Order: sequence, then structure tokens, then C-alpha cells
Amino acid sequence: MRRNHEIDYRIFGEEMQCVEIELDPQETVMAESGSFMFMDDGIEMETIFGDGSQQSGGILGKLMGAGKRLLTGESLFMTAFTNVGYNKARVTFAGPYAGKIMPLDLQQLGGKVICQKDSYLCAAKGVSVGIEFQRKLGTGLFGGEGFIMQKLEGDGLAFVHAGGHVMEKELRAGETLRIDTGCIVAFTAGIDYDIQLVRGVKNALFGGEGLFFAVLRGPGKVWLQSLPVSRLAGKILSYGAPGGRREEGSILGGLGNILDGDGF
Repeated sequence: MRRNHEIDYRIFGEEMQCVEIELDPQETVMAESGSFMFMDDGIEMETIFGDGSQQSGGILGKLMGAGKRLLTGESLFMTAFTNVGYNKARVTFAGPYAGKIMPLDLQQLGGKVICQKDSYLCAAKGVSVGIEFQRKLGTGLFGGEGFIMQKLEGDGLAFVHAGGHVMEKELRAGETLRIDTGCIVAFTAGIDYDIQLVRGVKNALFGGEGLFFAVLRGPGKVWLQSLPVSRLAGKILSYGAPGGRREEGSILGGLGNILDGDGF
């Protein structure tokens, strides 16, 4: 038996996805601010303080839940959508940019998943949205996500959003995967997260891939995105900035601009 609310869902679309949550009477889904799309008659919306998992814990529990969200860069408030009618009703949420919506059944994933700070979209009521501190100094400084990541805990369904295409990798015990730090979406609690310096001066200075890899070591599951929103935003800014295009990461990018006629 699940302690969190049980919800049904359907995901629509390919690259600009939305998720339709079907609620039985008195069921609730908690959503990130700004993700709502539309809902059926019979569903009531309520803005709450925190993540919805501490609503019976008094003012202290609510403050702690809200403080955790503030540390991960999210809003202090979330929105609860509850079916107050007598029949099934649906509410739909959409991702903030092109990409995929991933359903995560926390009951089947050991009750805990760690994800990047801005990936959470919505979840069944009772799922806790907390913080996960990176204990290793190097990982916190150079891992791309800082010292704080989001932690989803419970036994219900949670939905996260990622950019581009999403790949799921299953790592055996001791098996490692080296990843661009921005491409990590989420991983299960058994995964060890570390960073590794890119080998070779030429690779570090001119390769355009940064100075560090993220290293994930099994056992557990890892979800990766092909288009981190930071990479997309950086590319758009480089085209709109004075002086035209800049090649990603490489200090020789300006030379390419001169050769192809873009100037300095």
C-alpha cells in the first residue's frame, strides 16, 4: 500500500510534452508554480506554503518545507490541485521548454531520487521535495549543480522535465559513466556522484567541453538529457550578443567568427 496519493496519468506530445493527471475524488497532485495548463470542472486549486508533504506538521513543518525549496532556487509556494467532485477529473501540466517529461515511480526506485534543481514538475500529494547536499567539496564546486540538488522522497509518482531527448542508463555495481555535468537529470540513491578533471591541456583549453566531467558510479539508474537548458540559453545569448556568434567553450571561437565573416 502506498502512503502517497495514487494518481493515473497520460503523457502527450513528442518534443513539447504535457502530462495529464487523472484524479479520483479527493485525490491531490502537487505542482510547481507556472506548470499548470488546464483542468476539468470539479478540481480546486490552492496555493500552499512548502511542498505539501508537511501540511499536518504545524507551522514549523511548513517553514522547513518552504526553506528547503528556497535553497534549491524554487518558489516558496506550490499549488495543490484536488478533485472535490464525485467523478474522475483531469488536470494537465506542461514543461517550461522543449524536452521530455519523465514519470518516476518512487516506490519502484527505492523511495528516493536525486535530480537537478529545476527539473521537478509535479507529484502525487505526500511526495517530499527536499534538498540533497553534495558532501564532496570538488563535486559541489565544479559539478555543475553546486552543493545543493533536489531530493524526491516517498512512494508515489513524481514527474520531472528534461531538455531534448532523455536516456535511461542502468549501472551495475562499480560501473562508471563520465558525463557532461549539465546532462544529468536524475539518479537513484545508490549512485555515487563525483567529478573528474579532463585530461590533457589541449582538451581542457580548446576542446570546448569544460574542465570537468561528472562521474557516476553504480549501482543504480541514471537519467540523462541531450539538451541542458543552460546550454540552449548560452547558445541563444551568444547569437544575440554584440559581436555575433561565439563558439561554445573554446577560446579560439573568435577566430572562427572572423574566418566565416561574422567579425569580432
